Amino acid sequence: MQHVARKRFGQHFLSDPAVVDRIVGLVDPQPGQALVEIGPGLGAITFPLLQRCGALTVIELDRDLAARLRRHGAGLTVVEADVLGVDFRALADRLGAKLRIVGNLPYNISTPILFHLLAVADRVLDQHLMLQKEVAERIAAAPASKAYGRLSVMLQWRYAVTTELDVPPAAFSPPPQVDSAVIAMRPLPAPDGIDAALLGELVTVAFSQRRKLLRHTLGRWLAARGAAPDFDLQRRAEEVPVAEFVALARRQRA
Repeated sequence: MQHVARKRFGQHFLSDPAVVDRIVGLVDPQPGQALVEIGPGLGAITFPLLQRCGALTVIELDRDLAARLRRHGAGLTVVEADVLGVDFRALADRLGAKLRIVGNLPYNISTPILFHLLAVADRVLDQHLMLQKEVAERIAAAPASKAYGRLSVMLQWRYAVTTELDVPPAAFSPPPQVDSAVIAMRPLPAPDGIDAALLGELVTVAFSQRRKLLRHTLGRWLAARGAAPDFDLQRRAEEVPVAEFVALARRQRA
């Protein structure tokens, strides 16, 4: 029976074979690797991945799609759950290796998923994710660009991010109203002496009024903490490189 895409799950199923081939080629799965797919849908990427690696874990919230995938049998493990409730650290322990994560993320919850995965970056080998193109641009943005913001800093401090492929609406059924892009995210070694929660608070304050100079936002936050402002506050947040935010967060712990 044909599955009708459900708006409440943000379902847009990849249907272009050429795009599927490109994504599978980017991932280049190998037997024995701990591959995990988020949102497999109708299996457009799932089955080519499985054919090449032999074993794959998929996370699917839609019970009808989960049941359809379970009928495939050998090599495919189906976790029927909301991805935001999945313990990826425990999953990596069960699979006995760092995770290689693949996914066509629902656009309405892509940012919460990214932050959920950020918390387990140390247990991940890489991530190849399909996102709304605008979100992908924000993640990969460089300082002094319009797209550079809190999301850029909070992901780039832990990942090397590259944009790999633009995907038009016509590649999906039903087609979304926005363009998409595939990004690769490879975890970086965690910098010493960084409290991730403190960095998150610092960056959130810095970008809270992005058109104002930092002395009006971050300067007041630093002053309230009794911190010496050994930082150029005569800039806007979008002008500050990721490394400078990280260094400032480290000094707040010292």
